[in-house]
This record gives sequence, C-alpha cells and structure tokens, in this order.
Amino acid sequence: MVGRLVVGAHYGVRDWLVQRGSAVIMAIYTVILVGWMLIAPPADYAAWKTLFGTGWMRVATLFFFVSLLLHAWVGMRDIVMDYVKPTWLRLCAHVFIILVLIAYAGWSVQILWRT
Repeated sequence: MVGRLVVGAHYGVRDWLVQRGSAVIMAIYTVILVGWMLIAPPADYAAWKTLFGTGWMRVATLFFFVSLLLHAWVGMRDIVMDYVKPTWLRLCAHVFIILVLIAYAGWSVQILWRT
C-alpha cells in the first residue's frame, strides 16, 4: 500500500470549482442577456446606456467580468505551469498575468460606473 503524504495542497479541487462556478455564472449572464436582446433589443446608444445604467445590470455585468477574470486566471495558470519549465520564467509569467487581470478588472469597473 502506498501512503500519500498530504502537505496542505488542495490538489486542484478549488481550481476546478472556480473554473466550473465561473463558467456557470457566465452562462447564466449570457442566457439572460441574449433573452433580453430577443425580447427588447436596444435600438440606439441611449437604449444601451439605459440598459447598462440600471444597478442590477451593472452588478450582474461586474459578476460576469469577475467570473471571466477568475476563469482566465485558472486557465492561464494551468497553461503556464504545464509549458513553462524554468521556475523564474514561470514566476514572471504568473506575475505578469496577475497584473494584466487586475488592470482589466479596474478597467471594467471604470467602464461600468462611468457617468
């Protein structure tokens, strides 16, 4: 019998849950948005601004973007861990990806709450 030494690692369960949970949130948002577009498609800029000016739509869109960024982080982290072998280069890639995703998060908040 081979004993497995558990050293505090999560062995991918948390990442799997983040990936699946974020995909579910993005799918629900997409279905709601497509349904809304089929029922009452915005005809001009004013209609789009009205749609995304409501509080619930801003919050839903923010949840979508946060889910998208978490989904992207897990995917990019796995790609970097699989294909970038030198530790220093892997660390640099991870830091770069994190900084870009944080910048995207800030940019999305700025777009959603701009007047």
